[in-house]
Amino acid sequence: MSDALEKLLKNPCIWRGQSQAGNASWQGLASGYPKLDRHLPGGGWPQHALTEILLDHYGSGELQLLMPALACLSQSCNDREAGWIAWIAPPFQPYPPALTQWGVNLSRVLIVRPKQAKEALWAAEQALASGNCAAVLLWSSALDDAASRRLQLAAEAGQSWAIAFRSLKAQSEPSAAALRIRLETGDSGTDLGILKSRGGRPAVVRDYAG
Repeated sequence: MSDALEKLLKNPCIWRGQSQAGNASWQGLASGYPKLDRHLPGGGWPQHALTEILLDHYGSGELQLLMPALACLSQSCNDREAGWIAWIAPPFQPYPPALTQWGVNLSRVLIVRPKQAKEALWAAEQALASGNCAAVLLWSSALDDAASRRLQLAAEAGQSWAIAFRSLKAQSEPSAAALRIRLETGDSGTDLGILKSRGGRPAVVRDYAG
C-alpha cells in the first residue's frame, strides 16, 4: 500500500464500509422495536451519526419511532449517564404528558426555535459538536447534501445522535446520513423502508411496532 493511500485511510473522515460492517464490537442504540433492530447493523440506531427520517407529513408517527431510544438517552440507562435531548425548530409544541408517558426525562429536554432555516442548521451543528447532547432532533427544509455532511461530522465529533426529519421528496437527493428511513402508513400499521444503512442493506419493515 502506498504511503499516500495509507495516510488517506487513516483520516477519521473516511468511512470504510467493510471494516464497519464486519466489526462485531460496534453496538447500535436499541430502538425498542425488535423488528426494526433486526435490520439495523449493530442491532439498533447508528450512534454518533446522522439518521434521516423521510415522511409525507409531520405527525405520521415519527416521534413514536424514536421515543424508546430518546427515553433511554434522557435517563441514566444501561450504564449511560442522562444526556440532553435538543429539539431544533419543531413544527409543533412537544406535549410534556406524552413525553413523560414514554419515559422521557423532561428536565433533559431543550427546545430551540431559530427564526430562519439557516439558523436551525447552525444550531443543530453546534449542539451536536458540543459534546453535551445525547441526541439532536432537527426539522429543516434547508437540509441538503453539504449540510448533511456537516451534521454527520458534528455528530461524530460530539458523539451525539443526529435525527433529521425531511420530506419524502428528498428521497432522490444525496445525503451523508448513515441511515435513511422512509416512514409510510401500511395495511396493518406503520411500515419503514430502509433506503440506506451504513454497513447494512435496504429493507422494508412492515408494521415495525407490531
